[in-house]
Amino acid sequence: MLSTSKGKTKGTQELIQASIDVLVKALESGHSEILSTYLKAMGKFHSYSFGNILLIATQKPSATHVAGIRSWNELGRRVIRGEKGILIFAPLIGWKRKQAIEEPKANGRKGRKNATADANTKAPEVEREQYLLGFRGVYVWDVAQTEGDELPQFTNTVKGDVTETLPRLIEFVASQAIKLEFSDKIAPARGMSYGGMIRVLPDMQPTETLSTLVHELAHEMLHRTERRTLTTKTVRETEAEAIAFVVCHALELETGTGSADYIQLYHGDAKLLQESLEGVQRTASIILGAISPRDEHTPTIPAVSSAVTESATAPAVQEVQ
Repeated sequence: MLSTSKGKTKGTQELIQASIDVLVKALESGHSEILSTYLKAMGKFHSYSFGNILLIATQKPSATHVAGIRSWNELGRRVIRGEKGILIFAPLIGWKRKQAIEEPKANGRKGRKNATADANTKAPEVEREQYLLGFRGVYVWDVAQTEGDELPQFTNTVKGDVTETLPRLIEFVASQAIKLEFSDKIAPARGMSYGGMIRVLPDMQPTETLSTLVHELAHEMLHRTERRTLTTKTVRETEAEAIAFVVCHALELETGTGSADYIQLYHGDAKLLQESLEGVQRTASIILGAISPRDEHTPTIPAVSSAVTESATAPAVQEVQ
């Protein structure tokens, strides 16, 4: 587990690296089930950054929905006294003024401005743009650490029914200019990726079709770049299966354990393991963002991206002259 000295917060990369080290040591000790915890956290918090997912999963593996104190209060709930917050990192956003560019006249000369016109002309508002200053540590709490009003039913899961989700996935595949075919000629394989085309075995159960299609789509998105030449087939298959596990778990579909022993693939190399998991998280997040059902009329707990900025941006916003 992660720990920080009282009154002193470790740096972003230091804490993320500590999380990766926890995973590596656990896998080296034969506790491969901890990988499932990380992958499940990716499914639950797919809209969050890779680093914050690691921090949440390491500090509170059982977390399902997290938010800041203000967000919980707005939902009519209070953090239970004595509950320890989950440390994550929020962006510090700065503002700087855009430099105005004077447009020359058609003949290339800057003529004298009319003084009367200038007096009657309102000065244009200065445009400003955001930029990232850095990150600061903030605390969020899981729903299980709060009490109060009943929460609305969450509608971002399909619980085994892919009637609406599978068509969304097929639509997303098409939007990526990837051709999809159903063919029994690929048997006994359930799916095949060819680079710009996916073939899936027909007449499978809808949930199996979705899982297979996500696996093959993962290959198209993650392994049709130079990464294909930098990794082995075993690594690519493991990553694609991990992405399918994350997506299926997020949709509450029954799937495999998802706890393939990564450490055998990376021989204890924490840096390579982190790179692999970042690719898994990034790809799964894009797929889930495209296919997750939404209900605009049902309120949900805010994601970390909005929950943490309530306490992070106000004192941290700076204007650069």
